Amino acid sequence: MDVNGTVAEGFEPVRDAFVRNFEVLGDRGAAVAVYRDGRKVVDLWGGTKSVDGAGAEPWERGTAQIVRSATKGVATAVLLMLVERGQLDLDAPMGRYWPEFKAYGKERTLVRHVLAHRAGVPVLDRPLTPAEAADPDFAATAIATQAPAWEPGTDHGYHAQTYSWLTNELVRRVTDRTIGEWIADEISGPLGLDLWVGLPDAQAPRVGRVGQIEAPASDGALKARPKRSVTEAYADPSSLTRRAFAAITPLPDENDPAYRAAVLPASNGIATADGLARFYAALTGEVDGIRLLAPQTVDLARAEASAGPDRVLVVNTRFGLGYMLHGTASPLLGAGSFGHPGRGGALGFADPESGIAFGYVTNGFRKSVTADPRAQALVRAVRAAV
Repeated sequence: MDVNGTVAEGFEPVRDAFVRNFEVLGDRGAAVAVYRDGRKVVDLWGGTKSVDGAGAEPWERGTAQIVRSATKGVATAVLLMLVERGQLDLDAPMGRYWPEFKAYGKERTLVRHVLAHRAGVPVLDRPLTPAEAADPDFAATAIATQAPAWEPGTDHGYHAQTYSWLTNELVRRVTDRTIGEWIADEISGPLGLDLWVGLPDAQAPRVGRVGQIEAPASDGALKARPKRSVTEAYADPSSLTRRAFAAITPLPDENDPAYRAAVLPASNGIATADGLARFYAALTGEVDGIRLLAPQTVDLARAEASAGPDRVLVVNTRFGLGYMLHGTASPLLGAGSFGHPGRGGALGFADPESGIAFGYVTNGFRKSVTADPRAQALVRAVRAAV
């Protein structure tokens, strides 16, 4: 397997793990990047640009892919930056910024409840079509008029799709920009990130095709399973799990240019591995003189806000404000790590204690939700290196 790129001295185990992902764990095309203290120490890519090998076009340094829910980590940074600028108050009711949201028993929902997946609206009584989901006005009305599945603030459950419309509408209300425009202007632009929520037409040729792949028969990573797995819960049409992930129905074609151009900050961000890792490096430290969040805001973001049985993901989860925290459902580098996986593959996170920022993207999605074996193999290799 030909792997391109470089690793700094001491990070050779990451290259070994990356090669093994292709040879043993079934990766078709992927990239991984790692920063330490604002300096890139791993930059690797390999395989084909598209999961189906169409044209056998190779993955290149600038190849980008959809990262699904890893987008949530970027979207969350927007809200926290607005908190720092005094434009949002975490303890304010959502209705202060979005009066229509107060309907149907949601008047006590706080901004922090949204970030901690405690808002109680992970599902919609009537799922949105892909076109409706991409229409910010229609989607905002749908979620504003949705009754909560539980009393907001009293429990947590992963807002798999609805996180898009909750966060985007908040940003629209206080900035008059979509969250995608805000990311482009305030995050990706200044940092030179290859990272978009709402893909510009000019960048479309850089993005490969994604698709579902099966786990190799030799992969034993799924042997230890909880009493009821997320996959089993998803198979039940009446479950909150299925309804949360199917809040857009039918499921969008992730290779459709219209879907990629939409602004869905829960699910359709597109990034290179370097773009994802560089974002997290700038979230927790300086990158070329730019730092996105103050240290106290980083500590606030990674302080536990929700923990225990997740009403949607079934297993025990841990969330800070908008970020998954290190735990059994989403193992990261260490106790202080925070970030977000993308269902079936992608992962981005930071570990302030070690100065590590990590990004992994792939074109082959597996059935894993929060702990993909390929990403985990790379995380273990980074841990060994530091």
